[in-house]
Amino acid sequence: MLDSTVPSIRSRARRLVGARIPVVVLAVLTAAAMVGPLFAPDSGSQDLRNARAGPLSPGHLLGTDGYGRDMLARTLEGARISIFVGVASVALCLLIGGTLGITAGYWKGRIDAGIMRVMDMVLAFPTLILALAIAAFLGPSLRNVVVAISFSTLPHYARLARATTMSITQRDFVSSSALLGAPHRHILWRHIAPNTVSPLLTYALLAIGMAIIVEASLSFLGLGVQPPTPSWGSMIAEGRPHLQGAPHVALVPGAFLFMVILSLNLLADSLRSGAPAAGLGR
Repeated sequence: MLDSTVPSIRSRARRLVGARIPVVVLAVLTAAAMVGPLFAPDSGSQDLRNARAGPLSPGHLLGTDGYGRDMLARTLEGARISIFVGVASVALCLLIGGTLGITAGYWKGRIDAGIMRVMDMVLAFPTLILALAIAAFLGPSLRNVVVAISFSTLPHYARLARATTMSITQRDFVSSSALLGAPHRHILWRHIAPNTVSPLLTYALLAIGMAIIVEASLSFLGLGVQPPTPSWGSMIAEGRPHLQGAPHVALVPGAFLFMVILSLNLLADSLRSGAPAAGLGR
């Protein structure tokens, strides 16, 4: 009895820690991104005498870039851009993709075939390549980045919502509601939609990380947020010429990007495995 209980306790402890740590990291980074710029130096002000100064320099905790701008201030402001793009694009996909997927999975037939054929056409293109093409066509701006990421990742949400809806429609409580004469609107809003929320939100955590990576990639290539507005991708691109003499110019935003993506992936894994701290998805 003891031998079977100890591994169970250890497993629960590991999953608990695995869920709490990314939550704390994400909360701290989000709070710093929202409040930090109020206390950090102006991200656009230049200290040319201390250009490319290393971390822990006087007045510059994380150093300065090639133009003498404070790395901490620019990184925190870049975090706001990444968080906005990630949340906005995922929210748009949840709304549109979830609606399309639920509609296709519930009505089936020609509606299902029409919606899913369009989604399959979008899926034929790699996500990053499609986002690059859309961003290049629309032009570089924050709004166009959100549109490009949303459109290129929309089919994933639609397919997940459709599969979940088709599974739910086979359950007894949905059949009972239909036999009792409940209207389709009632069944969709009271039974189908609420039961698709959990899997969609779990996927959304991973998708936020994907959206942030795509935004960083677009900005790195000059198709995302334009200077002087800082973005982690553009900051990494600006730091490439200084990798030998001042590597922190590229490594600082790269480290923040790594922490955010890793934390989102760990949190999504914890939610998917049913960790105790993942109760927000249950």
